[in-house]
Amino acid sequence: MAQEPIKSLLPKFIDSLNEKRRSPATVLAYRSDLTQLVDFLIGREKVMPDQVRPDDLDSFRDTLLADKYTPKSVSRKLNAVKTFFRWMVSENFVTTDASASVAHPKIESVLPKFLSPLEYRALRDVVRSDVRIAAIIELILQTGLRISEVANLKTEYVAKDSLKIEAYATQPERNVPLNKPALDILNSYLTIRPKVDSPYVFISKNGKPLAVRNIRASIARYMQRAEIPSYSVNDLRTTFMVENLKAGVDIVLLSHVSGHKRLSTTERYFELAQITDPGKKQVLVEL
Repeated sequence: MAQEPIKSLLPKFIDSLNEKRRSPATVLAYRSDLTQLVDFLIGREKVMPDQVRPDDLDSFRDTLLADKYTPKSVSRKLNAVKTFFRWMVSENFVTTDASASVAHPKIESVLPKFLSPLEYRALRDVVRSDVRIAAIIELILQTGLRISEVANLKTEYVAKDSLKIEAYATQPERNVPLNKPALDILNSYLTIRPKVDSPYVFISKNGKPLAVRNIRASIARYMQRAEIPSYSVNDLRTTFMVENLKAGVDIVLLSHVSGHKRLSTTERYFELAQITDPGKKQVLVEL
């Protein structure tokens, strides 16, 4: 196959990811990370894929670290690079994988964080007047939804005692039980929700669905006000996991509600919850 510049191969690689039905977030991240790589290589006058050597990719990694990217972020970018180069080999654009020997930066293992009852009550207090964001926070605390699932939640899938989470990417459809605190604040929000023709639960005043980045930024502001700035929206989901494990909720139920593909993923939270054996309760705890 004739040689093509690496810059022109990137769109073809992105097309292959879309054909494989990779999640939109994954495709977006790959495009961003690999555009960064291509620009770096062009700066080193490495335009064709067979010109790229392992030391070029080592330099790309080291430059990112010098630019204050975290080791975890750099490792994620290297995963994209390695996937891209394996694809070029599989498609016969190159004969050898220049990324194969490139090592990931060392990442220190850090346990996820979770809020104490005192902390998430403080967060509730400061967000009380913002019913929309309060409902989002409460939904995550009471159901463990991912922020992307909250953003994509549709009104037609809200029942009086459960939510239906549509299948997306590699996640199958699932039903999530709604307890009274979650249902009450969700109903409070729905009564003041703008009366516009939008299928989404959480929308702006002009009816557009709230973007994940906007939800994340809003919750971060309220965490600042609650004087718990070291936490993020992802820690709300972890709080849900930890509190339910502590309360003795059945791990199979918790794994299903959380959308974990493997039970082992749920088991990783045992250390945080400081338990060794899961309980058997078939009802989620009210935080």
